[in-house]
Amino acid sequence: KPFLCSIGGLELSVFVPLGIILLIISYVVLYKTRFGLRLRACGEHPQAADSVGINVYKMRYAGVLLSGAQGDIRGAVGGMAYIVPPVQTWNFEVGVAGAGFLALAVMIFGQWKPFHIFGAAMFFAVFKSLANIADSTFLAQLHWSSNIYNMMPFVASMVILAFTSKNSMAP
Repeated sequence: KPFLCSIGGLELSVFVPLGIILLIISYVVLYKTRFGLRLRACGEHPQAADSVGINVYKMRYAGVLLSGAQGDIRGAVGGMAYIVPPVQTWNFEVGVAGAGFLALAVMIFGQWKPFHIFGAAMFFAVFKSLANIADSTFLAQLHWSSNIYNMMPFVASMVILAFTSKNSMAP
């Protein structure tokens, strides 16, 4: 209960609005500020950035520090979201069950752009949630094992990446 918030008549985890706020802040900082333009320029073409007087080493250190801080924050929030829900038993042998692979697939499918990554994450989240709701929806009539629903995000990621990774260029 302490991590739930009510927006209108909708009850959400507090991590949903927090994630949306972080998405908007990341977009604004990277694409609408002078610092973001310089940071992206130093990553894409450091010689060109250096030729116009930007201290490339300073910007790279700033980028590493910011990405490390964001990684720590997102890791902490993700860990809390993973551990906080009340469950009867825990099985820590499986770890995060391939979430790192899905995170890489989301980055490639989202083409390293914040809102595209958000859309890709929502796409994979739908498949990830099928395993949780399969028993109580029309999917129960298919009489499939829950393992098939657990595999769906990975199968979908391979199919999607097979078609989209040719056109995707890393920054």
